[in-house]
Amino acid sequence: MAIEEIDYGDLLSYIIEEKAIQTVFQPIISLQNGHIYGYEALSRGPENTPLQNPEVLFDYAMKSGKLWELENLCRGNALKYAHHLKAEGKLFINVNPNIMNDPKFKQGFTKEFLSRFNMDSDSIVFEITEREAINNLKDFISTVEHYKKQFYQIAIDDVGSGYSGLNVITDVRPHFIKLDMKLIRDIEKDRTKQLLVKSLSEFANYSQIHIIAEGIETQEELLTLIDIGVHYGQGYFIQKPNKQLFPVRKELKKLIELESVRKNRISSNRLTDTSIEQIATPLRTIASHTSISKVSKLMDSNDALPGFCIKDGNKLIGVITRNKLHLKFSGPYGYSLYNTKPVTAIMSRNYMKVDASTPIDVVAKIAMKRDPIHLYDFITITKEDEYFGVVTVKDLLEKSMQLEIDYAKHLNPLSELPGNIMIEKELQNCIDSSDELTVLYLDIDNFKPYNDVYGFEKGDKVIIRLAEILEKNAPENGFVGHIGGDDFIMIVHTHKSKELCEKVIEEFNSSIEHFYHSHDLLKGSIISKNRHGIEEHFPLLTISIAGVTNKTVLSIYELSEKASYLKKQCKQLAGSNSLLDI
Repeated sequence: MAIEEIDYGDLLSYIIEEKAIQTVFQPIISLQNGHIYGYEALSRGPENTPLQNPEVLFDYAMKSGKLWELENLCRGNALKYAHHLKAEGKLFINVNPNIMNDPKFKQGFTKEFLSRFNMDSDSIVFEITEREAINNLKDFISTVEHYKKQFYQIAIDDVGSGYSGLNVITDVRPHFIKLDMKLIRDIEKDRTKQLLVKSLSEFANYSQIHIIAEGIETQEELLTLIDIGVHYGQGYFIQKPNKQLFPVRKELKKLIELESVRKNRISSNRLTDTSIEQIATPLRTIASHTSISKVSKLMDSNDALPGFCIKDGNKLIGVITRNKLHLKFSGPYGYSLYNTKPVTAIMSRNYMKVDASTPIDVVAKIAMKRDPIHLYDFITITKEDEYFGVVTVKDLLEKSMQLEIDYAKHLNPLSELPGNIMIEKELQNCIDSSDELTVLYLDIDNFKPYNDVYGFEKGDKVIIRLAEILEKNAPENGFVGHIGGDDFIMIVHTHKSKELCEKVIEEFNSSIEHFYHSHDLLKGSIISKNRHGIEEHFPLLTISIAGVTNKTVLSIYELSEKASYLKKQCKQLAGSNSLLDI
């Protein structure tokens, strides 16, 4: 053991003294269009040595009291090679959380140091690993805030691998959450993982945090993550870590683009999926050195101005609102204190900023959750990380109300599901789609006699129950519509259609007992008059499902004809059944 320790110590000293670190880069790409968002810099020890593995290397450096020296070497290498290779986008650098409190670490990231490699602080993301527990959380959070104020960004790594990740997220309030590969592995087969990642993605959207999925190794994992709505991804399926930088494969970009378009088309069954980009107003920006007195004159010259976005060069660094300016000038010495100072002295560095593709309803929910002081501040819109424009709260609320009214017009009033106008649109999208989709037509058997015996109020409750079952079981990227009466429609991926029909039938059959008197349940039938006015025994309610794939039809008319024929055949069978033409 002692010999092994000496060997490791000599090797570590050699690595630090000779800078014998291999730096490799793995791209992080957008799961909307396949573009490179940035790179994670990964460090390795010398090949074919006991310290080649990064975990072993850093663990030993920590035990040896040389963690700072190793981290400093790896960081310097990452910056140097990223600059040399002209790496685009953000550079993610792994950092042990405890080292961030070290004064030497703070000194290592001065603007002068970064300028040597032609980098800005906002292009650097400190990726906090949990190799070591954070010893002094209060000091650590203070340090993180110190870096945030200088426009460095923070990512929490390996979320989902342990039990402390959520606490770190709430304490640190990072810019990025990186999902551990254990959550990603075989996610297409694991409903629990899908629900957890979906929940984290929704939380991230409302918290203005970006989600990055690590360790994507298969096409199926990638497509599932796109369906869920994860923002970015990295992994072997996308590209392995390498000393050189390579463009994203054309076929991979095409796959991501097609899947994103398909997802937006199939899941877009709400009119409120309109993006914020459509109501953004281009508002002139002002330079960071602009005096507050000049800003005041600009505001006074145009009462409609909500404020300004402030840039330092090409970088957006803050905002100044009309209310904030008036608040600063309102005191007895306000004007004399601030008149000649640059606008950076009173601007807000923490402001609401969203991507242009964010749905309006999501933006409205985020905006309304702001603290009362900033509730009515304008919202800054960016597109591909560049300033795009602003949206006032007035415009946001007016558009939200208009969309909700328009949406409500197209809903079935009983089930509140999309009605015929939206159904027709989705059917055409389905026929035009390159994906293999199945249209399921569902209706309730023996519904008229049930209505005649139990009344319309009870009948409506049956319809509402079926609507609930369909919504509950519909896949994330599926569509559910209410044609009218007891007729419904679903559009799903063909490979999910059979299992879905079985679930719907099972849940509908098990819920029927709640809609009958006990004596009718025991008989297994009810007595009502048929269309000729003659009393007849009718079986209990069941459902029939007819399924037609989009690969066998060329028009909505042809699809409806085929479904009608299948449904007639299905209704001739006893009990609840499905017939799928797949």
